[in-house]
Amino acid sequence: SPSKGVIRADFNPAEIAQQYEQAGAACLSVLTDVDFFQGADENIAIARNHCALPELRKDFLVDPYNVVEARALHADCILLIVACLSDQQLEEMSKTAFDHQLDVLVEVHDEYELERALKLSEQCILGVNNRNLKTFDVDLNTSLRLKKLLPASRVLVTESGIATPADVEMMQANDIHTFLVGESFMKQPHPDQAFAELFGKPEQV
Repeated sequence: SPSKGVIRADFNPAEIAQQYEQAGAACLSVLTDVDFFQGADENIAIARNHCALPELRKDFLVDPYNVVEARALHADCILLIVACLSDQQLEEMSKTAFDHQLDVLVEVHDEYELERALKLSEQCILGVNNRNLKTFDVDLNTSLRLKKLLPASRVLVTESGIATPADVEMMQANDIHTFLVGESFMKQPHPDQAFAELFGKPEQV
């Protein structure tokens, strides 16, 4: 999160990608935003060369060009943040993504944004960010609340604030089984061990 500053000074994307894969992660979220997250485009290629996991390009994308750029970087999925985009932008960018064989994670923070996101193709994956963009406070009940408004067929990714096995168990008890976790892993010296402590061994995930 930009609210936390630099979380990990000894950042080695190749090593971290390998650790996540060995721990049993299903996908990598790779930061390419420079200004707020100290990311870099080349992190996608570095991770790609060191593991076989699909990669989400995590950045503030605002134009179809950014989508084509993500494909050129060899990302597998893009993030579209509803709070930052108009309905027209969401439609154009998601369509461009599908035309370029990219998956789309559409991120929402509240009921109004979810209503907008549900107007898009059902091909879109829905993500709920539990962090309030205005205050940076985290409330895991955001995911639980919005999950109730989704058709049973739609997968929900819960984002931000997942830090303990109890958090995972609470989500799973409410039929949420997909997690985007960054900060709590990056703060630990061994992200693979942190993954195992949070989710269990790979065969249990």
